[in-house]
Amino acid sequence: MSPIELGTLIRTTRLTQGLRQAQLAAVAGVGLRFLVELEAGKPTAQIGKTLAVLAALGCRVEVRPPRQGPSDT
Repeated sequence: MSPIELGTLIRTTRLTQGLRQAQLAAVAGVGLRFLVELEAGKPTAQIGKTLAVLAALGCRVEVRPPRQGPSDT
């Protein structure tokens, strides 16, 4: 997922939940400017703040290690 795709997902989820940017920023404990830039796909967004926004929206983040095949052991 690219930063732009993540920003789009956040914006779409926020709008679906009927939240304004200022409301989500307040609930997530981040600044409005940060949220605006995150939704715009800023590639250098801080991971901790990004995770706080996702959590405030009720999004689940899952990271999995690559699968190892028989030849990788």
